[in-house]
Amino acid sequence: MRQSHRISTLNGDAKDDGWGLFNLARARIAQGAEIIELTQGEHDIGTDARILEAMHASAMRGVTGYSPVPGLPKLREAVAKRLSERTGVATTPDHVQITPGGQAGLFAAHNATCDPGDRALYIDPYYATYPGTLRAVGAVPVAVEARSRHGFQPRAEAIAEKAEGAKSLLVNTPNNPTGAVYGIETLEGIARVTQDHDLWLISDEVYDTQVWEGEHISPRALPDMAKRTLVVGSMSKSHAMTGSRLGWVVGPPEVIQNLTFLANATTYGVPGFVQEAGLHALSLGVDLEEEIAAPFRRRRAIVLRLVEGQNVVRAIPAQGAMYTMLDIRATGLSGEAFGRELLDHEAIAVMPGESFGHAAAGHIRLALTTDDARLEDAVARLLALAGRLAERNS
Repeated sequence: MRQSHRISTLNGDAKDDGWGLFNLARARIAQGAEIIELTQGEHDIGTDARILEAMHASAMRGVTGYSPVPGLPKLREAVAKRLSERTGVATTPDHVQITPGGQAGLFAAHNATCDPGDRALYIDPYYATYPGTLRAVGAVPVAVEARSRHGFQPRAEAIAEKAEGAKSLLVNTPNNPTGAVYGIETLEGIARVTQDHDLWLISDEVYDTQVWEGEHISPRALPDMAKRTLVVGSMSKSHAMTGSRLGWVVGPPEVIQNLTFLANATTYGVPGFVQEAGLHALSLGVDLEEEIAAPFRRRRAIVLRLVEGQNVVRAIPAQGAMYTMLDIRATGLSGEAFGRELLDHEAIAVMPGESFGHAAAGHIRLALTTDDARLEDAVARLLALAGRLAERNS
């Protein structure tokens, strides 16, 4: 029996899903190896006890049955209020669909905008799931490269070159993996191309609470963009709720209505006790969000300070998110080869830039998800290894 073409080609021509080094590191850890992991965007703290207590109380109160498929009304209202206040765009519960995490939101948004065979644009470097998500809805993924020399800010002319006949454009700011926060000039260029070519814009904004330089601007807030923009958000990064799988899509009410029909046929909603915990988390306000973000701001400064003390590795000055991207091309190695050397000789695991697309080749991504002292030790050893490799290859 043959599997469907769609499921058997989710990874395209790739030999794996971009997580090869991560899986190798995890296998060694399972065998008892001591490895410093700087791979996955997983907080090194757990979900706040107050949120867990609210989740437990909700479940014990019996909120364990079917919940409204679009989401609990109070949670949709809270998300709408959050978006209204943070973006300046009037948003009501009718604009909000609650999803089981941001990833499900991305899948839903592309189902709403793309038919099988449609060309769907996305920015390279990209979060590793993007091309597979597009293929999963039957779309044809088309990468638009953002260059390291431009701080990984996508250029409008590069998007326009690929936009003819396309249906959608997926952007992510603050960006994973690069840490780029798209400035107003970048966003205005994106808006202009989507309007000129009648594209849907899908804006992944799950890192909107982690901004170290500049400000987060939602492209939905730009003139005439709310009607063609779907914003994907999540509680995962802002509230350290990665395992709770709680996110949303915000967009025009007629799209949200159809996303409810999609949820009827797929997820059938999100557990009510998880949604009530999310509602409680939002009620705790910005103080909790700033507390969760603070370690990543501090650790970013540690990495930049260490990188400034040498001349082999170059840091891409991450403006947001919980990662830093390092340019290791001076070593003469690819990101994949350097990552393997680092794992084999220093027991440090990172993600190679090639996991995130062609534009990130020769880079590595560090997740700032270990304590300050271990991170400082790991980065110092990483830089020393890079120096030795550069000298060997000179």
